[in-house]
Amino acid sequence: MSLVIGAVCGSVICLAAALSTDDLAMEITAWCVAVIAAIRTVIVVAAKRFKRATSNALELHFELGAFAYAGAVGALAALATAHNVLFEAQMVIVGFAVSYATAIAPRNAGRPVIAVGQLLLVLAPLSVAQLSSDEPLIRLFGVATLLHIPSVISIALNVYRSLRDSISAAETSSRLAEKMQVLARSDVVTGLLNRAGLNHHLLDRMPTLDPARTFALFWMDLDRFKEVNDSLGHQIGDKLLAEVASRLKAVAPADATVARFGGDEFIVACETGDRNQTEQLAKRMMEEIGRPIRIDGDRLEIAASMGIALYPEDGQDFDTLMQGADLALYRSKVNGRQQITFFDPSMTRNLVRRREIESELRLALQRDELSIFFQPLIDLETGRIRSFEALVRWFHPEKGELRPDEFIPVAEETGAIITLGNWITAQAAKAAAQWPEDVTIAVNLSPLQIKAPGAAMAILSALREARLDPSRLELEITETVLLDHSQNTETFINELAEAGVRFALDDFGTGYSSLGYLNKYPFSKIKVDRSFISGINQGKKSDAIIRAVSGMGQTLGMEIVAEGLETIEQVRAVSEAGCTLGQGYYFSRPVPDYLAAMLLAKEREKHTGKVRKRA
Repeated sequence: MSLVIGAVCGSVICLAAALSTDDLAMEITAWCVAVIAAIRTVIVVAAKRFKRATSNALELHFELGAFAYAGAVGALAALATAHNVLFEAQMVIVGFAVSYATAIAPRNAGRPVIAVGQLLLVLAPLSVAQLSSDEPLIRLFGVATLLHIPSVISIALNVYRSLRDSISAAETSSRLAEKMQVLARSDVVTGLLNRAGLNHHLLDRMPTLDPARTFALFWMDLDRFKEVNDSLGHQIGDKLLAEVASRLKAVAPADATVARFGGDEFIVACETGDRNQTEQLAKRMMEEIGRPIRIDGDRLEIAASMGIALYPEDGQDFDTLMQGADLALYRSKVNGRQQITFFDPSMTRNLVRRREIESELRLALQRDELSIFFQPLIDLETGRIRSFEALVRWFHPEKGELRPDEFIPVAEETGAIITLGNWITAQAAKAAAQWPEDVTIAVNLSPLQIKAPGAAMAILSALREARLDPSRLELEITETVLLDHSQNTETFINELAEAGVRFALDDFGTGYSSLGYLNKYPFSKIKVDRSFISGINQGKKSDAIIRAVSGMGQTLGMEIVAEGLETIEQVRAVSEAGCTLGQGYYFSRPVPDYLAAMLLAKEREKHTGKVRKRA
């Protein structure tokens, strides 16, 4: 705009002054000024409007036009001085030339060659003409014009340096900002995108996706990665994560987005042909992760669980797709890990159900909706009740009885199991305190409850409050509690064992069934999983396993409990196999505390009657 305004004003001034002199050379030169100005204006306006010219072409046209215009103005001013035309015309043209040269140099200071070139083309011819004049004042004016040239050049160069420094600082700031942005969106350990980078990248990418093509989001979680960190250290763990990241990048498509979502979770997002191709890619990624890894001399084997959500089938936006993949991953882990699971709408319904249970479970304790039921453990030789296992029941005022397998996993996920577990222990201890001293109480412990700060103190406090001897409490734990080899777990068990509390290994035979656990921890009882009991009449393998466990228990001085007994045949079989205690519906279903007390009372009465008859 400034170029157009300057061109119009310069053309009008030069033509008006030149035409007033009747000097043909000046008129021709003035028309040259006007034509050059018009051409420059047309080129700039056309380039702005149609955007066809490249920046290099525009710069060339601007430079040529600037030099031509400046040269024409300088020539016109020199002619006006040399021909000594009408004073008013001479004053207008020379004044315009000097002011134009003075103003245009700083304006074009970003290009010093153009700025200095224009200045010289305007003022050099004018100063020569002035110095050649016969008039002393004109020659003096020529000296001033000549000295004005280096002065304006100095101003233009100062402006150029200021511009250059400002642009350099801005570019440096821009580079730093870009670097900081990259760092903020990158994972330090693996070099992949982090959660923020993934969110930003996929939010930009989602609107550009073709709905006709399948876009898959793979969410992976490394199984038992914590064991590597705890046993080998975080440096090895970081190297393992970096190797997994490298393998995922190698097997994923070239245009895939690969990110470490946090901890030991990775996400790969890319276009795939169809569901079958998506599954094949998922298998390749799982196989690649599962290959043995050697780090600093250690051979590591790692596996993963995976959840997959597809666009647009499972979600039309990024958040919905992420939620679907997360739910699918959760299902993979629940189903036993090392699984590939595609999202299914039923998972959303299950999520809603879990959230309802989560919110209501926290209020259930306050509303007395939870109760403790007791299932007896029977001495298979004498038939007497030796112990009761405490089992929690939830009687919802609107939904009725909720199964433990519905709300216990939710309590585990949300951490509410710590409060719930402590409450169960306290209630069970109070009930057991009313029973005969030879009857014990068994309580299942959650891994989270064991790892919670002050866990052992909470249990001992519950025993003191109930006035129950610690030796009458038996805590049942599963092998999964022991797999992470946590010092906290070991301290918890040892502290309670020293106080007299006894421990039982629950669901033996379903995990690693490591004999090292039996040697390391003070277990007094082993509970054989019900899966072996239910199949005991179908073959000899289960019977052989139970006999082996029973023989080991006798050698180690441990009692062996057979769970899930429902028929007399099962009772006889496990008794012959060497089990010492039995538990199941054949003897009794879980009952409230008052019925448990009645069972004990009847048994004592029956036993007393037998003693009297013998007497």
